[in-house]
Amino acid sequence: MRTTRWITIYTILTVVMGGALGALILSVPRRNGALDWTGQMIAGGWMAWSFPVALFFWTIACLLILFTVLAVRFPETPRLGALRIETTRGDRLFITLLGSAFINLAWLGLSDAAQWGAIVPCLIYAFAVFRWL
Repeated sequence: MRTTRWITIYTILTVVMGGALGALILSVPRRNGALDWTGQMIAGGWMAWSFPVALFFWTIACLLILFTVLAVRFPETPRLGALRIETTRGDRLFITLLGSAFINLAWLGLSDAAQWGAIVPCLIYAFAVFRWL
């Protein structure tokens, strides 16, 4: 009974977030008949809502939902890491997101390479935070 309830919750969340991703993909503007992945999704809007920006916020929403479900389904006690502070999964997620923002800013300011390349150091950093912090 309890397992069926969780499978239902996982299915509903997957369908909702998949539908949101589908809606984002369908709203990518077209230019000369081709998809313009970096084009403005809201013409004349106050913020540069392009598909990569929307995908970033969709990913953050998915992470927050995932970590909320994990906290409810598998409660944990804080653990002591390398910095000698107690952290939970949510704390480590916040530290990872904050550090990744700084990695991306440094990448933007110090490198001429495409911004997508910053995902590799961000993933290495995330692994290190979740493993040792």
